[in-house]
Amino acid sequence: MSSPATTPPSAGTPGDLTAAYYDLNEHAHPDGYSTGLGFWLYLMSDCLIFAMLFATFGVLGGNYAGGEGPKDLFNLKLVAVNTSMLLFSSITYGFAMISMQGRNKGATLGWLFITLLFGLAFLSIEMFEFHELIAEGNGPQRSAFLSSFFTLVGTHGLHVTFGSIWLVTLMVQVGRFGLTAANQRRLQCLSLFWHFLDVVWIGVFTFVYLMGTLR
Repeated sequence: MSSPATTPPSAGTPGDLTAAYYDLNEHAHPDGYSTGLGFWLYLMSDCLIFAMLFATFGVLGGNYAGGEGPKDLFNLKLVAVNTSMLLFSSITYGFAMISMQGRNKGATLGWLFITLLFGLAFLSIEMFEFHELIAEGNGPQRSAFLSSFFTLVGTHGLHVTFGSIWLVTLMVQVGRFGLTAANQRRLQCLSLFWHFLDVVWIGVFTFVYLMGTLR
């Protein structure tokens, strides 16, 4: 025998229909339960941005418009020093996270401050490099190569700038309110962001600077 057909609920008030078709019981949503997922989604969107910028540089990086190329423009020793600044900042941020796990507020703030100094040193050297290039007439308008170079490296520098501002903000928050659960989540998100910028810069250093001088 065939099973009887399921009959829809009888028509009633809109409230009766809502109760019949939807779960009206609220579920618990702990603070920050979706923060990690949301931030990973943001990082993936940032990956797409940098992937497009790398692809653009790959297409335009050989168009010098009769001007100088990477071998003549880049100071690899200075770039290597700049790279070490960012890598050291990643290490010191790791120490800050270890101190945070140990609930050591003073050590956490200390390591965050050292991280900030390395980040500012990185930005200072990058601005010096940009100033030298522009002063010599090698600004972004000079060639397609320089346009793509300034866009890629400059976008990364903007990310480091915003990360530094975020870092200062969190230092103030931790100083005032301590290592609360919310501040720990924020520090973890910034940690992902900061290490992500390190990975991107390794790609920039390799693809733009090292491979560029070999062309």
